[in-house]
Amino acid sequence: MKKFNNLIVLGPLLYAIHHFEEHVVFNFIEWKLKYFNHSAAALSTEAILSILVFVIVGFVFLHLVKTNKASAYIVLYILFTIQIINAIFHIFFSLYFNDFSPGTITAVLVYLPGNYLIVRAAFQEGYLKSYAEYGFIALLGTTTFILFEIYGPLVIVLSIISSFLYFFWFNKRLADKG
Repeated sequence: MKKFNNLIVLGPLLYAIHHFEEHVVFNFIEWKLKYFNHSAAALSTEAILSILVFVIVGFVFLHLVKTNKASAYIVLYILFTIQIINAIFHIFFSLYFNDFSPGTITAVLVYLPGNYLIVRAAFQEGYLKSYAEYGFIALLGTTTFILFEIYGPLVIVLSIISSFLYFFWFNKRLADKG
């Protein structure tokens, strides 16, 4: 049984649960504007939700079809960017401002445990061979998240294009290395 393949399918669901907490149960936008005087996102939170769920589902589907390191790396990168760094953001700024950031509950109870299981499965099934590999994915994810917060949705487009370029250029190379 491929635990990694089964667990990554949960990625979009985890994101939807987190979004529900941020924007239905609480008001994350109000909280964010209280502490950050700009909002780079030119799109509504629902548009961002739709786009990011589509991106997660698309790359999860690519991995389920190809099942190789290149596709696994992209899925891990997207989940790190959208979920793990987002969780760190909520936790850090809740503590920093001493004010609950809407999204922190699901960040702690859903994102971190869910992604821990995904990354553990990636190591167990050989998609990740070292912490350095995952560290590089984490660095790219962190950079992407920060750039998105500064420049907005254009970063999503560039990230998707870069992910496809990476997949097509390195797909065979990574498959050959096994």
